[in-house]
Amino acid sequence: MVTLFDHGVIVDAQGQATDAGTASAPQIEAGRQKTMAYHILAAHNHSGDMQHLQLKFDSMVSPDNNYVNILQTARASGLQKFPVPYVLSNCHNTLCAVGGTILEDDHAFGLSNAEKFGGIFLPPYRGVLHQYMREKMAGGGKMILGSDSHTRYGALGTMGIGEGGGELVKQLVGHTYDLAYPKIIGIKLTGTPKPGVGPMDVALALIAKTFANGFNKNNVLEFFGPGIQSLSMEFRMGIDVMTTESAALSSIWCTDEKTEEYLEEHGRAADYQKLSPEAGAYYDRYIEIDMDSVEPMIALPFHPSHAMPIREFKDHMEDVLREVEEAGNQIKGAHGEPFRIMQHLRDGAFYPDQALVSGCAGGLFENIVA
Repeated sequence: MVTLFDHGVIVDAQGQATDAGTASAPQIEAGRQKTMAYHILAAHNHSGDMQHLQLKFDSMVSPDNNYVNILQTARASGLQKFPVPYVLSNCHNTLCAVGGTILEDDHAFGLSNAEKFGGIFLPPYRGVLHQYMREKMAGGGKMILGSDSHTRYGALGTMGIGEGGGELVKQLVGHTYDLAYPKIIGIKLTGTPKPGVGPMDVALALIAKTFANGFNKNNVLEFFGPGIQSLSMEFRMGIDVMTTESAALSSIWCTDEKTEEYLEEHGRAADYQKLSPEAGAYYDRYIEIDMDSVEPMIALPFHPSHAMPIREFKDHMEDVLREVEEAGNQIKGAHGEPFRIMQHLRDGAFYPDQALVSGCAGGLFENIVA
């Protein structure tokens, strides 16, 4: 399903990758500048040195479970006005959300700050932060910084980065997001997902292959290849939003007429840009995902990278669950009652206590129905 190449490659105009082992240093450096990620990072860099980036973003977003401390810290640091559009979304601390709580005092504080400093306040029950940003903010060549880890809008041509609140504070008071130029990993999608295979299955296959070994850690994932054309925008977004769980820094996708149509449907046709890597683009690492061979997946405790095909889980259910139980007790330690899961295995089938339709994909329809 997923094949990793832990070496540099150069991709030609037809999307074919060749080992860059024999390429010259000037050829590799020129190839770095032919990726989509390079052009976007260069447009947002204020250091004058692409090896040491100092980035400023086009917009920012925070949910209500952390925007209060961000706003308080920024105000204590001299905040006068939000320098870019800043969305304060109230989709976490609301009834039926995380913990089933609603913190009206926090929401009132967020609204007062949006009014005072020029922000955008998304009221409770009116939307989820990532879907709002897709529909209202993301667009070709942009960068968005969010204080939620799943800040990912690559399928719309936007590099999203999820960070701790301190980085948003820095942006609010005029400072930059500083980092060394990251590795860019090329991801070529081929084939077409089978019926019953959804974006979460493709994402879990990628995460299972790349998280534990650190293959994607703090790197930018650049998606291209003929497989993209067969995917709807929702399907692309469903894969993209989960790249966070592979430990990637950010992501960017080739855009096409489906991207343009999506933005046009949301009244933002002017924000479309045709994005694709140039012939000769260089990638520090390379991944091929054959979507024809991706199967329905299951993620086990205690991280999405603990994933496998459902078929494999069913064939080895008892052994797999015993390993999960042992791992759970190692994490938990000896205090209190031991962690148990084996009691849910009966007559060769697994019986959970409760089912929840939810996830980090923002309720995307194609993730739910797959």
